[in-house]
Amino acid sequence: MEISKLSTIVVFLVLGLAYSSLAQNLPKDIVLVHNKARAEVGVPLPPLKWNDTLAAYAHEYATTRLGECTLVHSDSPYGENLAMGSGDFTAVQAVNLWVGEKSNYDYASNTCREGMCGHYTQVVWKNTQQVGCARLKCSNGEWWFVSCNYYPPGNYIGEKPY
Repeated sequence: MEISKLSTIVVFLVLGLAYSSLAQNLPKDIVLVHNKARAEVGVPLPPLKWNDTLAAYAHEYATTRLGECTLVHSDSPYGENLAMGSGDFTAVQAVNLWVGEKSNYDYASNTCREGMCGHYTQVVWKNTQQVGCARLKCSNGEWWFVSCNYYPPGNYIGEKPY
């Protein structure tokens, strides 16, 4: 095999491994959890779709947070949800945490009853069409940092998510 073909194969293998490690779960699993939450409150079709550009942005930003491993938003042009967990914490578990904020959200007043609910409202935001996520291990070797980015973003003051 000539070197250029071998190099191309190696590049595809490396990219495949890097892509699969971005979120630990398959993109379809992450999208499925999002779309299930959206369907439960009647968010109109089309369903949310995976976006590799958003996933790459989430990965790039997550790499900047791994040293101190703190949940600080990126101030990107995208919607963004962040989470951290230990053990085998996955991106699907992070999405389920955000969806778990549903009980804090009061649709009638469009406010959080208590605690947080902004992660949940971003997950179900009716105008959001695409999501991309990344999951990286923090430098402490114990925690996982999960970042999901959304386009178009949600959580506009005075607007209901659905």
